[in-house]
Amino acid sequence: MGAGNAKVAKILIVDDVEANRFRLRDIIRDMDYQPVLAENGEQALKIVEKFEIRLILLDVAMPEMDGYEVCRILKQNVRTRAIPVVFISAFDDPNDIVRGFELGGTDYITKPFVPEVVRARITMIMRVFDTAQELLDVNRRLQVSVSEQLSRIEKEKKNVLYALLRVARENAAFDADHMDRVSRNCRTLTEAMQLTMEYADQISDQYVDTIELAAPICDLGNLAVPTDILQKKEHLTEHENLIMQRHTLIGEQILNDIDSNEVNNSFLEMSKEIAKSHHENWDGSGYPCGIAGSKIPLSAQIVGIISAYCALTEERSYRSTYSKDEAFRILEKESGTKYNPAIFEILVKIKRQLC
Repeated sequence: MGAGNAKVAKILIVDDVEANRFRLRDIIRDMDYQPVLAENGEQALKIVEKFEIRLILLDVAMPEMDGYEVCRILKQNVRTRAIPVVFISAFDDPNDIVRGFELGGTDYITKPFVPEVVRARITMIMRVFDTAQELLDVNRRLQVSVSEQLSRIEKEKKNVLYALLRVARENAAFDADHMDRVSRNCRTLTEAMQLTMEYADQISDQYVDTIELAAPICDLGNLAVPTDILQKKEHLTEHENLIMQRHTLIGEQILNDIDSNEVNNSFLEMSKEIAKSHHENWDGSGYPCGIAGSKIPLSAQIVGIISAYCALTEERSYRSTYSKDEAFRILEKESGTKYNPAIFEILVKIKRQLC
């Protein structure tokens, strides 16, 4: 958003150290956003009540009221809970970072500030925030339609989501047909499961159709993951892993933001299950919640193993493509730990049908 726009986005900087406030202020101005400065948490809370703030850069270590307490208050207030909060701190202890995420923080920037890093993080967060707001606006406009227009509303939502997914796919440098492969293979596996005694009563024809549409939503949260992490060729650091794992909860939150809950929308409900839980493991060692076995939604179990198969049989920045046989040998080793062994056995039987 440039300075020439009629309404320039305001970014609140909260830090008790004047030099830090001014350093961030200059970076924000260079990005053509309007910086708003606060010396402490009490000032910050007054400012967000008075002005429309689009993003908050919040120092953790402040006297009287620290950044965590300010964030907790913001997230309890209906009017301010949606404002993205980026914690800033001289410390990079993973426990502090996790605590910030648990309170609803969006990201974590360490001091001393690297202007290029700050600009990249702010650009990504503002892009996601603006997209979410656009989705909300689309949703509000479309919800005024009468009942016969509901099918068009749902189609519009899917179109917007799939447009976002294409951006997420490009950020991760996935193959152009990655989304289509995940969809088609999920449908093939689910149709095969529907014919078994174990899953016949859980999988209807509508379920098969819905998972085909919802499966690629697993990558939605990658919108908020920096490209340098998504495309990194080396092993991720502990901090980078924490950021990467957040894509599950971010994807779920984006879907929650556009779900009006006014109609029974099986597509969005399944999409939320998949976005949040497709990295949960059968033995409980996955993320974000560490649930295990049948507690993992069936849709997420299906997408988890299919997305792994598709990833293995596609080229990545850090390795070449595995053959189908090599991919199945890898999946077999992880059956019973990462993946439901019953679903893996069905997958083996339809191996030739997978694209």
